[in-house]
Amino acid sequence: MDFDQPSSPRKNNAFLPLLFSLVLIIGVWLGFFLNKKVSGSTVAAAHSSSPNEKISSLLDFIEYQYVDTINKKELVEKTVTSMLHSLDPHSDYIPASEFETVNEPLEGNFDGIGVEFNIIRDTIRVVSPIEGGPSEKVGIKAGDKILKVNGKNVAGIKITNKQVFENLRGERGSTVTVNILRAGIAKPLEFKITRDAIPLYSLDVAYMVSPGIGYIKISRFAATTYDEYLKAFNKLSKQGMKKLILDLRGNPGGYLNAAVDIADEFLAKGLQIVYTQGKASPKKIFKATDRGSFENNELVVLIDEGSASASEIVAGALQDNDRATIMGRRSFGKGLVQDQMQLPDGSAIRLTVARYYTPTGRCIQKPYDDDKEAYYNEESNRYENGELLNADSIKLDKSKQYKTAGGKIVYGGGGIMPDVFVPIDTGKSTSFLNKAFYMGLLNTFSFEYMDANRKKFGAYKDADQYIRTFEVGGDILNAFYHYCEQQGLKAKPQDKVKNDTALKPYLKAFIGRDLFEKDAYYPIINQKDNCINKAVEFLKNSPAQP
Repeated sequence: MDFDQPSSPRKNNAFLPLLFSLVLIIGVWLGFFLNKKVSGSTVAAAHSSSPNEKISSLLDFIEYQYVDTINKKELVEKTVTSMLHSLDPHSDYIPASEFETVNEPLEGNFDGIGVEFNIIRDTIRVVSPIEGGPSEKVGIKAGDKILKVNGKNVAGIKITNKQVFENLRGERGSTVTVNILRAGIAKPLEFKITRDAIPLYSLDVAYMVSPGIGYIKISRFAATTYDEYLKAFNKLSKQGMKKLILDLRGNPGGYLNAAVDIADEFLAKGLQIVYTQGKASPKKIFKATDRGSFENNELVVLIDEGSASASEIVAGALQDNDRATIMGRRSFGKGLVQDQMQLPDGSAIRLTVARYYTPTGRCIQKPYDDDKEAYYNEESNRYENGELLNADSIKLDKSKQYKTAGGKIVYGGGGIMPDVFVPIDTGKSTSFLNKAFYMGLLNTFSFEYMDANRKKFGAYKDADQYIRTFEVGGDILNAFYHYCEQQGLKAKPQDKVKNDTALKPYLKAFIGRDLFEKDAYYPIINQKDNCINKAVEFLKNSPAQP
């Protein structure tokens, strides 16, 4: 879920959220004591002009007179959710039971034992312990099978990912005992693990995609994003990076401040990044400071239909200031700012309090007033309308034209339009590959194959050596086809050549991910990425900056 914040996660200075909170707390929770009792079919105080008394009276009336017993707390939560959803597509209610889970990706950490896992053949398999985490410290290894947690059997019981989280996550400093079955050891091993803070990274990968050209992919804008970016940037700079591809495709947004910090790295001091304004939120302008470390070098930013909100702030700021070439497909189109307020029972609301505007003054929020359902389905409609394949199919509101300082025409009212359009690549996949993805067979096969040949793969000292020298041969392809048949998916013999070509890079990438995580996965997958290849070609042909 996206959440932009103009200042801090717990800001309470907006009049509307405060009023809403008072209405909710006083009108609902104390309503029973403020109103007369419900009698017969008459709602007490029904003629009151106070909206909060009307809501409170109605809830009391339903509770006492409805034909069946109701859960008033659930009814209140449904009412609040409906109220917020009626305002706009991004105002929302977060139940107390979901608050921590919803906020984890933005806060950048959670408390747990620190392992990446898969559920394979109804058994929890450790893909890898997180470096420096509690599990690695006690000796948990990749390939370990978790049989018991605190003496309770967790294997062969059709366990779900949610149940794994419930068993292994917990308060920092608490302990959990796990029983592990390890290859080559007959008896299970027992480990007592003290839970700790486990980082959630918002920067997926950073590497040199070509000599002098760096590549950084950011998956969301969280509290830790800027620090992650600086670490990645410094690493690439030491490797000779002179030009950069910043990949924001599929990035749904996050904290506004994180987006401002990233944009600041590329813009000269004093240039405007974004401004926000709402009925109860005075205009607030964000400008670049003097701390940018990549203000003059060539830059390409990748976006697509999944790039929203904070991603669009960065892309819009760089486009409006003629600072970067925006490449890809039209972004999502979310120009609404939410403020979060926590309620006394641990739940929270995210209320739209302002709109944000790019430096040229454009609001890129796409329309939502007439048809909320159409708003949610707009992304899939782009594919049906041909927009993802052909730039001429994009429906732009030509009345909302703006001009950058350099004279370039940009548009508002429906996402960021890229400077260079790159259609979606429909030629990389096959029907068989799509089904294998959907069934999770690529993931499970790759892990099992790598795990069974762990000694063989141990010869690769790092991701770079694996990428350069490992090739998926016919033996692996045949083993995969056989594995798929066992799971009920059979490839057509006439499609073998096409399937082989499509499968090889994915099998290599998935096996590499189990060995070296993202450092092997992304560089392999990206070799066939049309948008990245176009960006590399563009930067190679652009003049180098001092």
